Parts: sequence; structure tokens; C-alpha cells
Amino acid sequence: MTTLLRNARLLDADGHADRSWVLFDGDRIAATGTGPGPGATRVVDLDGARLTPGFVDLHVHGGGGHAAEEGPDGIRAALDAHRAHGTTRSLVSLVSAPLDDLAGSLAEIAALTDRDPLVLGAHLEGPFLAAGRCGAHDPAQLRTPSEKAVDRLVAAGHGTLRQVTLAPELPGALDAVRRFVAAGVTVAVGHTDADMALTARAFDAGARLLTHAFNAMPGLGHRAPGPVGAALADPRVVLELVLDGHHVHPAVAGVLFAAAPGRIALVSDAMAAAGAGDGRYRLGGADVEVRDGRAELAGTATLAGSTLTLDRALRHAVIELGLDPVAAVTALTSTPARALGLQDRMGRLAPGHVADAVVLDDDWTVRQVWAAGRPLPR
Repeated sequence: MTTLLRNARLLDADGHADRSWVLFDGDRIAATGTGPGPGATRVVDLDGARLTPGFVDLHVHGGGGHAAEEGPDGIRAALDAHRAHGTTRSLVSLVSAPLDDLAGSLAEIAALTDRDPLVLGAHLEGPFLAAGRCGAHDPAQLRTPSEKAVDRLVAAGHGTLRQVTLAPELPGALDAVRRFVAAGVTVAVGHTDADMALTARAFDAGARLLTHAFNAMPGLGHRAPGPVGAALADPRVVLELVLDGHHVHPAVAGVLFAAAPGRIALVSDAMAAAGAGDGRYRLGGADVEVRDGRAELAGTATLAGSTLTLDRALRHAVIELGLDPVAAVTALTSTPARALGLQDRMGRLAPGHVADAVVLDDDWTVRQVWAAGRPLPR
């Protein structure tokens, strides 16, 4: 089964090209080019619409009224909500919880990953976080990263634990970074009080991500640059950014893109309310109130994830920030894929890459989504 998407304005990390076509052969891209294109089992004329790779989300807790902690059915429903907005490949993020609960959730996500190639695996945001920067995480569930705890979580994931966020100032944290990296897990620094020097040590130990830059960490000071300064100074590091207008001011987001071109990964950090509207929800064991799209721990002003979908992040980037569209799309596609070591098979509209694509209208809204060579329901 081959599918030709023709007459598109192709846009990916390599640039843009008008009158382009992309040929899907099963779940992979077989060829690309300009002009009328080859024959195919199915031909779809996009009438000049933009065509980008499918979005890759490194950090998502829920959506469509469902949360990752609900188990496989809840995860599927949550990811379906994000897929309709262009996110074709996702990690499933878990908040801090008892070790037994996390191990059980990791096993469920591993089984789901085996059945659904669009699920990239699990992201543990905790429990190895700093109590003073725990944000919406339950401080009672935080712990230090012992060898036994690290090994148990890695084993529970059956090879599908792909990312862990931790605070490098915790006892044993730098050893834990090395242990996770040796197991093939991408380590992110986050929910931390670490200074620039200690964060740099974590990067030297193998950490390669900064979880939601600026949030749940010291700010970027002119004398104390903190974790953000360490990440900006290290070309090996990718910085997550939640571009929803609540987590980071647009002016600061623009500075981040300018300071680290090609190293910003736009993430949703979405909780259950993404795509579901205002109201009361749960994030882990916490009550969350959502008003005007802003999610906060009930009775506080503490942000509790976001209600963002990545197509909205794209619109924020190109319309409000005035970011070059190639840079914006790169931050949604090839950069997060590279952070997970998957840049050889996703994140670009290129032969050999997965057949994931998003069709966008002139106002940057999603018209159609293709994942693994198949159109997804809107």
C-alpha cells in the first residue's frame, strides 16, 4: 500500500520546498521530491497546504480528560486527543509516586509500547526530585535515587523507560545519572535547586536534557546562571520549553531560541485537561483546577502541568514569537527525536523515516494527521 501526498509546501528541519510530494510505502517514507510525483495506490492532493513531520512530545501526562495513571485505556484516550493535534509519537510521563506504583505503571506502558508503535515509552518525572522545587508533585513521594531503586525502575520498563527527570543535588544522583545512561535512558535535569556548576557536572555524567526550562529551578541570573545557564553553555544539551504563555514569558522564550538554535524541544507537559476544557482534574494524587486554560494545584497558584497541545505551541512560536517556521517545526520534530536518539528514523520528511506527517492550513491549524502511513481520525 503506497500513498502519495502531492502539491504540498514541505517544511522540516532541512528547510522548505513548494510543489513537493512525499511517498509513503507502508509505515515508512519511500521517497520525496518536487513536481507531480510518482504513481501510488492512493494519491492525496494537498492543494498547496503546509506539510511537516509528525510532532514528537517528550513530556505529556494526559489529555482529553484522561491521565497516564489511569492505565492503558486512559493513556490511549489521552494520546488520541494529542494525535488529533499533530503529535504522532509520544512518551508517557508519570509523576512522583510510590516505587511499587511506578513499577506497575512502567510495566503497563511497556506492554502498550509493544502494541502501539506511536508510543515511544515512558518518562519518569520523579520521584528523584528536590522537595523545594517539587511543583505539583507530592513531596511525600520524593526519594533519593539509590542503586536498588534505579535498577528496579529500569527493569520494570523492560527496555521502554526512555527518559528520567532528576535533581542532581540529591545524594547519589550523579551515580544514578551514569546508571540510567548505561541502561539506555535519557536523563534530564529538572525540579532542582542545583547551581550552574553542579548542573554541568550532571551533563558531564551523561544527562542530556533540561526539563521544562525555567520552571521548577533557579532562574537565569547574570551572576548565578543556574541550570538554564549550564544547559545553554553545553551544546550537547536539549532544553524543553512549555510554550503556552503561562510557563515562560514569550520574550524569554524568544531569548532561549536565539541562544540555543536547534536545541529547543517544544513539549506540552499536558495534563488531563488538554483538549478537554476548564474544570477540576487529577494529576497523580493531586487535585487540579483549570481556569481559562491555566492548570493549578487546587487552592494555590502553583502550575500543575499545562493544557497545551503541540499545534498550539507551533502557533505561539510562529505567530506570537515571530520565530522562523523552520526553527519552530524543528523544535517539534527533529530536536525531540534527537534527544531520544531517534533522529535516524523520525523528525524529518525524508526517505527511511517513519511515515508521520501533519497537514497545516495557512493559519497553522491542523487539517489532517498521518501516522505510520495511515490517516488518523480528526
